[in-house]
Amino acid sequence: MRKTRRVTIADIAALAGVSKATASLVLNGRGKELRVAKETRERVLTLAREHHYQASIHARLLRDNRSHTLGLVVPEITNHGFAVFSHALENLCREAGLQLLISCTDENAGQERVVVDNLVARQVDGLIVASSMLSDTDYVRLSEQLPVVLFDRYMSETQLPLVMTDSVTPTAELVERLARANPEEIYFLGGQPRLSPTRDRLAGFMQGLARAGVTPRPEWIIHGNYHPSSGYEMFAALCARLGRPPQAIFTAACGLMEGVLRYMSQHHLLNSQVRVASFDDHYLYDSLSIAIDTVEQDVPRLAQECFTLLTALIGGDEPASLQSILPATLRLRSPAGA
Repeated sequence: MRKTRRVTIADIAALAGVSKATASLVLNGRGKELRVAKETRERVLTLAREHHYQASIHARLLRDNRSHTLGLVVPEITNHGFAVFSHALENLCREAGLQLLISCTDENAGQERVVVDNLVARQVDGLIVASSMLSDTDYVRLSEQLPVVLFDRYMSETQLPLVMTDSVTPTAELVERLARANPEEIYFLGGQPRLSPTRDRLAGFMQGLARAGVTPRPEWIIHGNYHPSSGYEMFAALCARLGRPPQAIFTAACGLMEGVLRYMSQHHLLNSQVRVASFDDHYLYDSLSIAIDTVEQDVPRLAQECFTLLTALIGGDEPASLQSILPATLRLRSPAGA
């Protein structure tokens, strides 16, 4: 098999019959400025196009002292919310001439350290991280080398740059509405209790019950993890324990609702009287026979805020605020008072 070889500036220079220095000036956009003849410039550029010449990113890195690459670390790329965020962020990077490298941690702090080290070794200019860690110590230390922006999740009292959605306020509003219609029984299905999204959404859940005058029972609070399989297992166990479906549930994330819906579909419960609500919206909820009320995050704005903050820090600018808490909206599909 013939070994392939990348086309270099030296190759283009030889084909054009000019020096490597002249070809370099033209390909770096400085040919006209330094008075390289028009015919020579056109010949070099035409040959570069014909031979699919691309400038070396390593040479650009040495010249600019930047890689023009950002790193994104998420727990799970198949999670709908993180997938939409990644897509929005990648679009922003592409428009700005930047490359986005995405790594997944599977909610494992040890794996998170490995993928972060790999991204740093590839000389990313900055990191955006939805962390599974309980302490910000590693990222505080890393921020001395390059900018780090946390998103979606935070460690208690962290002073690191942070962009996230307010989980407590809209969850309380949604759960209050749900509890007024179902005061006898409403269950919370959440992820790992140590993670800030779980803590915040549970706090909103409790506030919503209090506003509706409903006293929660300890058995109403059920924790698993944020994989769809966990939502399925928690809901299945709950139905088995009750000997029937619950009257109402609130899931702390879209992935958990996915598992619940799979169980309900398999057991022909989608047309039942179970009231369901969730944090995070999904466009497919509009196509279901069951009405799902949700807290909807503005994911494009979340991505834009992270991008703007990180690129400002990379550029040496001082943002007006290092931490942003964005509002969310309610997406109501069930009839009022139902």
